[in-house]
Amino acid sequence: MSVSLSVRGLRAGYGTLRVLDGIDLEVAAGGLIAVVGPNGAGKTTLLRALSGLIPWVGDVRLDGTRLPATPAAIVARGVGHVPEGRELFPGMSVREHLELGAWSLPGRLRAARLEEVIAVFPRLAERRHQLAGSLSGGEQQMLAIARALVSRPRLLMLDEPSLGLAPRMVDELLAVVHRLHQDGVTILLVEQHVAQALAMADEAYVMERGRVVTRGPGPALLASDAMRAVYLGTGGRPDTSTA
Repeated sequence: MSVSLSVRGLRAGYGTLRVLDGIDLEVAAGGLIAVVGPNGAGKTTLLRALSGLIPWVGDVRLDGTRLPATPAAIVARGVGHVPEGRELFPGMSVREHLELGAWSLPGRLRAARLEEVIAVFPRLAERRHQLAGSLSGGEQQMLAIARALVSRPRLLMLDEPSLGLAPRMVDELLAVVHRLHQDGVTILLVEQHVAQALAMADEAYVMERGRVVTRGPGPALLASDAMRAVYLGTGGRPDTSTA
């Protein structure tokens, strides 16, 4: 069963530097929500806050219950986070990474769950004994997602999964994200490839300078002249009247 997320008035940052200044966001159970915007908008900070990696204030609820404060408790509530940069261990094998992701599962379920997840990624199945440091960039990103999936998250947060990948691998990776969504996983996606992200999103949020400046159905925003002007390269600024 997937999980819903409600964010109201979220403020967070690093020390005295406030990055997020009152974020409101809704993620329906089973939905795919994209968050886009320029570098420095606060997208990564948003996911770090929701994962319990940095302090925050506001009201954040999973299925109507307040979000726990610690990363371990958040994972236990069914939230998985694939951070920007993958954060893999080069000297550990594919299988060892998946076993690490399965730490919260009872022992009798771990082996079965590892096989379920690795079947989603045929490339990883072929390389299960290979060291993560020897994988291609795309394979490493697939491993980072697979590691998060092992714990059976009901909400999966992905931070720039296509960063640094070749176009063909970007398409393959986002196809995996789309398939996970179709399988019922709730997904909160931060993505630099704006056109692809908006095309597949049920709802999308555009962030600038720590605030949401506009939101709407992903395909509708993709078709918007203002969005195309700023984020798809024809100049101009977006209409923020719906912020």
